[in-house]
Amino acid sequence: MNNPILVDVLVIGAGPAGLAAAIAAKKAGVDNMIILEREDQPGGILRQCIHNGFGLHRFKEELTGPEYAQRDIDTAREMNLDIRTGVTVLSVSEDKVVTAVSRENGLQQFKAKAIVLAMGCRERPRGALAIPGARCAGIYSAGTAQKFVNLEGYMPGRKVVILGSGDIGLIMARRMTLQGAKVLACVELMPYSSGLNRNIVQCLQDYDIPLYLSHTVIDIHGKDRLTGVTVAKVDENRKPIPGTEMEFDCDTLLLSVGLIPENELSAGAGVELSPITSGAVVSDTLETSVPGVFACGNVLHVHDLVDHVSNESFRAGEMAARYAKGERRTGREIVVKDGAGVRGVVPQKLLMTEEKTTVDLMFRPDRVYRDHYLTVYADGKAISSVKKMILTPGEMVVQPLNEKLLTACENAKEISVSITAEKAQI
Repeated sequence: MNNPILVDVLVIGAGPAGLAAAIAAKKAGVDNMIILEREDQPGGILRQCIHNGFGLHRFKEELTGPEYAQRDIDTAREMNLDIRTGVTVLSVSEDKVVTAVSRENGLQQFKAKAIVLAMGCRERPRGALAIPGARCAGIYSAGTAQKFVNLEGYMPGRKVVILGSGDIGLIMARRMTLQGAKVLACVELMPYSSGLNRNIVQCLQDYDIPLYLSHTVIDIHGKDRLTGVTVAKVDENRKPIPGTEMEFDCDTLLLSVGLIPENELSAGAGVELSPITSGAVVSDTLETSVPGVFACGNVLHVHDLVDHVSNESFRAGEMAARYAKGERRTGREIVVKDGAGVRGVVPQKLLMTEEKTTVDLMFRPDRVYRDHYLTVYADGKAISSVKKMILTPGEMVVQPLNEKLLTACENAKEISVSITAEKAQI
């Protein structure tokens, strides 16, 4: 194709991340902007999340997922943003040419000054788990089951076992119970849950659904339809312990075993990806290793609160707009690394400039810690050490670097965040 459509900022994805980024870019003065969304409606995964608990941080009130999404959709419409649904992006090139296809327009190309990647994430499938047993009907990812029940009005089954304690799985335990199904158990491989503590209480404990930690499914029974699963306890190496098997008669197995950022387009564009987060390596401007390509939301790293997704994406959209207008933020680069007990800190780089805006470092602990200290180091010297009652992998930790902390590390080459048993000397 010889004549690509020229655009200042192109946003891929119209979920909460893409909408927030587009709104911020518009507020920053970009009018020539297009948002591409492969679904037929904007809103992303929030459309099927009909439970409440969204918006407490951002809006200071409790909303359902569709209500939260609708606020950004309404804002986008008031701004006359060009959201094109039913468009599948096929590739993104390093020189920011985006190739997409749709029923209405066929194959199209867009040439952008700046791109925001906001494609979200997908669920880890059964094939990644290597569970032995038949390939029978009745095995679903938790998100697929959620879509069936909440959007399409179908019940996946009546006697349910859930493998994994991710937030979607926990929420579906409650949802299936409220729809009349019997949830027999939630089974988790790790010695701790991977979901928010409030979801464990509200979705399992409130409905007397047992949570088996350090357990996993070791066999699946059934020919045409699932008839049961075998669950066993695992040792510290996550290997099943003989003699601990339990049999559950069920017709449905829901998998809530992790989320994977949708970074196939990012990799095709030459974006450097982190082996820890499976998302892009970014600076505090949310710019990736490819100049002018920004990433935010669950495609960058898997969040637990959509409020954090929106805040992060507002920054990505603003920075993409500034880049498109020729105002790229530059400065001396400081590497940000995982310290003891920390996995997947984002951003991985800081650009030190005279403009010292608070930067949020986000990460997950590698296990559960109680009464430990969250310590920030600059070139090995502690600049902050704050006690935390509990740190758990199921909840994202946000460590703000305010102007004082940024000033303390402005001459450093490396910053690291660690979880320490003792308070560090500052």
